[in-house]
Amino acid sequence: MKLEDVEGVTVVRMAHGKVNALDLELCQAITATFRDLATEAHRGIVLTGDGSAFSAGVDLWRIVEGGPDYVDAFIPALVDAFTSVLTCEKPVVAAVNGHAIAGGCVLTSCCDHRIMTTGRGGIGIPELVVGVPFPAAAFGIMAHAVGPQRARQMALSGKVYSPAEALELGVVDELAEPETVLSYAVSHAARLATTIPQDTFRLHKAHVRGLTPAPDYDAEVTRIWRERAADGWIADYMARATKRR
Repeated sequence: MKLEDVEGVTVVRMAHGKVNALDLELCQAITATFRDLATEAHRGIVLTGDGSAFSAGVDLWRIVEGGPDYVDAFIPALVDAFTSVLTCEKPVVAAVNGHAIAGGCVLTSCCDHRIMTTGRGGIGIPELVVGVPFPAAAFGIMAHAVGPQRARQMALSGKVYSPAEALELGVVDELAEPETVLSYAVSHAARLATTIPQDTFRLHKAHVRGLTPAPDYDAEVTRIWRERAADGWIADYMARATKRR
């Protein structure tokens, strides 16, 4: 993993072989990196891949070579990697710089906003044609990202989509030229981090993803509303909104 500070945003770059294939070591590195970033002071996170691929998915050769013991260790590590990105309380934007296949597609779907290059690259979840099922967590992530019906279509077809098709399907939120996809993602992460109070973003994100127990939610909402009434954030918003009219 390569980490770089760009305008107060931490760019996390998967740098693992030619196509950033997900093996035990990369999954463990993703989990450790996002757990560390959750407690550090920065405005947001951009997740991207080194080279010409975001991630081509699970390293299937390692599965074949490692056998049952490797599989037993790998599947929980894969789920942990997904979860660490999904539950990160900071804004996380995916800069999908190339192929995002299978686990790579799920990893992008763990992010809060997904910007994909218009250049070469496909995105999809072809596990079915590989002959293996997804962990339950991965199905849940995809259903949240694109809705149950489209997640079903993606899973049962095994199709790999072009960037334009992915945008239409809702697998990604925006497209950008290859030379600007990273800078655009950094700008979007910074905007999320600076125009929304951190505790408000954290609560919204957890609730939207179904990660917050219902009994705690409204009490936290009330606390934040009280704080925003006192710290000037709402007043500043109203002043800006009135000025625009």
